[in-house]
Formats: sequence, structure tokens, C-alpha cells
Amino acid sequence: MLRRSTPRGGWNRWTPRLLTSPRIFCLSLIVLLGQVGLLQGHPQCLDYRPPFQPLQHLEFCSDYESFGCCDQRKDHLIAARYWDIMDYFDLKGHELCGGYIKDILCQECSPYAAHLYDAENPRTPLRNLPGLCSDYCSAFHSDCHSAIALLTNDRRLQESPGKDGARFCHLLNLPDKDYCFPNILRSDHLNRNLGAVAEDRRGCLQLCLAEVANRLRNPVCMVHAGDGTHRFFVAEQVGVVWVYLPDGSRLEQPFLDLKSLVLTTPWIGDERGFLGLAFHPRFRRNRKFYIYYSCLGKKRVEKIRISEMKVSRADPNKADPKSERVILEIEEPASNHNGGQLLFGLDGYMYIFTGDGGQAGDPFGKFGNAQNKSSLLGKVLRIDVNGAGSGGKRYRVPVDNPFVSEPGAHPAIYAYGIRNMWRCAVDRGDPVTRQGRGRMFCGDVGQNRFEEVDIIVKGGNYGWRAKEGFECYDKKLCQNASLDDILPVYAYGHAVGKSVTGGYVYRGCESPNLNGLYIFGDFMSGRLMALQEDRKTKKWKKQDICLGSTKSCAFPGLISTHSKFIISFAEDEAGELYFLATSYPSAYAPHGSIYKFVDPSRRAPPGKCKYKPVPVKTNSKRVQFRPLAKLVLDLLKEQSEKAARKLSRATLASSPNRASSQKDSFKKPASPTSSRKTSPGPGAKKRARVWSPGPQGKRKGIPKRPGGIARQAAQQRRAGRSLPPPLWSRWPLRGPEPPHRVEAASAEHDLRHAGSRGWRWEPAERA
Repeated sequence: MLRRSTPRGGWNRWTPRLLTSPRIFCLSLIVLLGQVGLLQGHPQCLDYRPPFQPLQHLEFCSDYESFGCCDQRKDHLIAARYWDIMDYFDLKGHELCGGYIKDILCQECSPYAAHLYDAENPRTPLRNLPGLCSDYCSAFHSDCHSAIALLTNDRRLQESPGKDGARFCHLLNLPDKDYCFPNILRSDHLNRNLGAVAEDRRGCLQLCLAEVANRLRNPVCMVHAGDGTHRFFVAEQVGVVWVYLPDGSRLEQPFLDLKSLVLTTPWIGDERGFLGLAFHPRFRRNRKFYIYYSCLGKKRVEKIRISEMKVSRADPNKADPKSERVILEIEEPASNHNGGQLLFGLDGYMYIFTGDGGQAGDPFGKFGNAQNKSSLLGKVLRIDVNGAGSGGKRYRVPVDNPFVSEPGAHPAIYAYGIRNMWRCAVDRGDPVTRQGRGRMFCGDVGQNRFEEVDIIVKGGNYGWRAKEGFECYDKKLCQNASLDDILPVYAYGHAVGKSVTGGYVYRGCESPNLNGLYIFGDFMSGRLMALQEDRKTKKWKKQDICLGSTKSCAFPGLISTHSKFIISFAEDEAGELYFLATSYPSAYAPHGSIYKFVDPSRRAPPGKCKYKPVPVKTNSKRVQFRPLAKLVLDLLKEQSEKAARKLSRATLASSPNRASSQKDSFKKPASPTSSRKTSPGPGAKKRARVWSPGPQGKRKGIPKRPGGIARQAAQQRRAGRSLPPPLWSRWPLRGPEPPHRVEAASAEHDLRHAGSRGWRWEPAERA
């Protein structure tokens, strides 16, 4: 069957070998089996990242062209390796073994490749061959035993005695039978929703997080400048703004420091402070940006101030402190409900979101500030900052503002009936169809019963104080049919949370499954949620977002926890989504962190999301990011080590005469031949899938000789008279050393006893 001899030691010189000591193997197997239940099989590639949908057709491993771990380039390389191997076979060998060898090589493209090769954890060595189911393995060994030396240089696999291949197949065995090849293709449990966002039994979306910044003092907003540099600017409530660079580092010197002007206190739940930041759409040309903060005016009157500033000409990462030009000031009758959102719409105008003035129930005047169109409180304002207006105003009023011609109404008002909108965002629109582009989403904090999410429309009345959510608040006002209120797209009661934090519609590149989801949260409960629109009914469906699953988030760099109090959401220049949270909501407490959302079920194809940031001059020293949160893989490692120590103690206690030898065995590396997964339940259904088990089934035919890249690679390999190692042997076997977590202080006790609702605390409401 083989036409010529195999070059000795020529195939996989760099691949990890299986340990040969039976004692080490047995102990390693026990240790790794101790992780059963801690890390179940999940879709993951050999580069330790989620699978993807290839952009182009796969000619060789075509079973995985709809979803898997290979792009066209890798498919060509696998095909070239296949033909290098098949050069050692005669025609009969081609017919008998070609299908087996193709199946085995193409498991690198399987969406479960990491499990098949025992590679979920980058700190453990890879298997030489994928896990094969016993029947398939026995048939392969029986028909193509001589091909084993072409696939691996591991002598334990090459020299397995016996015609039935029992020892060989035992070494390739996976404890969870549904995950071995080819059973993994037939499992309905594993393939039913492959590639979709994972959900638990309650329908909770399984997403993961990556920590990107920490030690911040109540980070209230994170924005980008839209100038191609991919920097992001993080504002702290105390009035300091920091610059973060694309490599994750932070500049040592702040972009802006207004602590001397910003009004806030260390009191937990103080809503005053630096609240908003937005860059001009033409920032690259005019260097302008805008800020929103609390301050004291004459006679110590509290105000909110919206100002324009410019970036220094000498340093693009420093604001010019002398450039501040006040655009608008509004007196605040109370210390809460300060609003704080600034953003630019697609029309180029700036939108300002103010609170209703504070206290509880909007008690100002007959109808409250929010319904009073002569007041700027409880409103969405729209102004043109590109020129001066009449009467000494440092802005112009767009001529198409809805109340320009209404007597007594302030012409800058765009929408009204707002209580205290906390965090709004403009939808970028679908990357392909542009559907949804320009929609403006806001979270409006409720009074005693409901929190709501709104879409802002021109001239809209959002009901406060007549309504709270979908229900009446002030019954007399609520009966007034002339209100014609705009209803929320979604509202939830205080059993879910007591202070909504508005989010973003995901339009990034890295997590295609999330496209179109509006992701938001609740400050007090720490709950993360997502809304998805039914395009036919125009109604929105809510799903919770759950974190912390070791099964879903067992990827390098991902974490399973976050600080409870969700202050804000953010979008970077590439459209990826983040949120800002703290464990102790005091403006002076450095317990704030920034987290990036990651979908563990599916990523974008390799190369699709690459971008080249515009270089930016830095005069300040860079401070490298040091994570505090504990990674999921580190948690799993700790649990497995704890189980191993417990097992070791039990073994030593039962066999004192062999204690010393077993103790020495534990110091050696564990064998990679065993798995760490839990078998699915016995009720898992099987789904039929086209598969030909070697010569027993009818093959589609011997693959044709490759062309192009694959042919060139094959020729280069044959010229070297030896085959290179499998593709997976080129990835590093170890990841970075895990960071240590420093637990941030919790403020839940203080908030409960203060009666606080965090950013929008209202003492009278809790009475």
C-alpha cells in the first residue's frame, strides 16, 4: 500500500510527544479528569479563539465552509499536506486510506477543533491526533495502520501492537463520546445552534468580557474622537479625562483636568460632576470638543455648563485649558437629575440631554419642568455649534427645530417630557444595509416603579410627569388626551432594576452575531440586557445577558465577573462595545473598570476586522495596562489544582509505601491524551449528517490534485523530502502568565443604608 519508506523522524519533529511513563500517564489522566464539569467542550479553534464563517469557499475541507476554523489559505495548506502524504501510497492505498486521512487532517477546521486536540487551554500541550470514536478508530487502524507514521511521529501511537488497534484507539479516546469524531458531526445537542449566540435554559445570552482599564474614579463616559487614531477618552466624575491608546496603554498625563471647576463630592450617589464629553464631527480639522459638567455660579447657585474647548496645537493628547468657551448654562434647582449626555447626530447638530431639575416627581410649577416648554430642564435640546446666534448666544438654533414658531416655547427644544435620561447613543446602522442608521436611543431613569428605553423623535413628548414607563404617574395629567405621548420601546419594573443605564446598538465587526442588538444595563442591580427588534411587528424583545459561564468563556484573556454598578456604555472607533462600572460609586474612589463585550460563539473571519490607526504623537509617558480581574482559565486552573491536591492526599493516605514515588510523579507534566469535558446528558438527540466512515461507506471520490497555493506548498514540501508538522503545532503552547485579581470594595451596603439610587438618588422618593 505504501510506495516508499517514510523518512525516519521526518514528519512532526516539532510536535509535542505523548509522555511514555505509564505512571505519569495515569496520574495525569486522573488530574485532568478531575476537571470534568469545570470545562466542557465548546466551539473553539486551535488558535484559542471562537470559530467563524469563512469569507470564501473551502475546496478541500468543504464540510466546514459554512462554519469552522479554517479560511481559504489554511484549507489550501491542509490540502497540500494531504497530497504530500498521499504521495507515499499506491492506487489501492489512495482508495483505502484517502478518506480517512482527509477526515483526520480536516479536524483542524472543525468548530470543535480545540476539544478534539485537547487545546482549550493554551497552557497545556496539544494532542498529536484528534480524538477519534472507537468504531471509526478501529476501522482506520485495521485498514490503514501504515498511515499512522505519516500522520504522527509519536512512537506510542506508531508502535501500538495488536491488529485490532485497541491500544492505539485507547490513546486517542475521549471520555465524552459525543465529542469524538465523527460522533460530533451527528450530535443535535452540539450542532443545533452552532454559530449563534449561546443561550442558557432560561434564554439568557451567554457573552463574555475582557477587562481593558481599571483603577478609575467613577468613569462616567468613554468616547472616541473619530479621527482615525482609535484612541479613546475616558472621563472621571471628578473632572479628569484620560487618553487610552490602541495598544491598551494609558498616557500618564491627563487629557483634561477640571477638578478645580467641577462640582462633586465623595458622597456615594452624588449625581453632580463631569458628566458628558463629545468631539466635533470635524474634530480632525477644527480640534474642537464639548464638555458637560456641574459647577457653582454666582452666589453659589448650582448650574450645569456646556462648553467648547480645543486640543492643544503642541500636543494632540492635551486639551488647551485656556480655550474654554461657555456655550450654555442652566440653573439647577436641586442636586440630582442633572442629565449629562452630549452627542452629535447625523445632521451635524449637537444634542443636549438635561434632567428635570431634581427632587422627586418633578414638583416645579403646575405641570413640572419636563412638560413646560419654556424651561430647558427635562428636555432634549438641538443646537448648531458652528456659529453664533442672535442675542449674544454662542450657538444657532436650527430652523427646522419643532417649536421654533411656538409662542412661549424655547426654540432649542427638540423633544420634551423627559425625567433624567442617562446615556444616549446614535445607531450607526447595519454595516451592509444601513438599516437603523441615525436612530437615537436613550435610557430614561424612572421614579418609583419603572425604567424605560426610548427612541428620540423630533417634537416627541415622552410623557413625564404624566407617565412613568407605560403607566400613569400623575393621574390628572395622564388623562389629558392632548399629550399624545411617545411610548417607550421597552420598560421594566423595579424588581429588575432601579436605575437604567442606556447603551448602544452593536454595529462592530468582531462579533457578527451581536449586530442589531441594543445592549444596555441597570446601575443598581448590575443587570445587563439586550433588546432586538422584530422588523415585522416593530416590537422589541428583551433578553438578559449572563456572564460567568466557565463553559462559554474558557478562552484566553476572558473574565467571568464585573463590578456591579454599571455607570455607562461606550463604543470605540471600530464599533466594538464596552461598559464602564465600579464596585464603589463614589466620585473619589478608584474602583472603576472598563469591560469589552466578546461573543464566545462566533468571531469575524481572520483579517476582516483589521484596521491601521493613524499615528499620533505622544509627549507623555505610557502606562501599560495591568489587569485586576481573574481570568476564567485561571479559575479553572485553580479548581483543577485543588482537585489534584485533594486526590494526591487521598492517594498518599491509602498507599503510604508508595507516597514518595507518587509525589515525584506529580512534578512532571501531565499527558495531553486525556480530555477535560463532561458528556452531554443521555437525552441528547442525534442528527443525521452526511459522512463516509472510511472504506465502509461510499466516498465522494479521491480529491483532485490542488492548484495555486496548495500546489506550490506541496512542491516545496516534496523538495525538502519531508513533511512539515501539522498546522496546529505552530501555535504556542503557553499563554501569558495570569494576572492576580484585586477585589474592589463593595458599596452595596452603603447604598442600601443611604437610600441611594446611585447617580440619580432622590431621598424623597424612597419615603
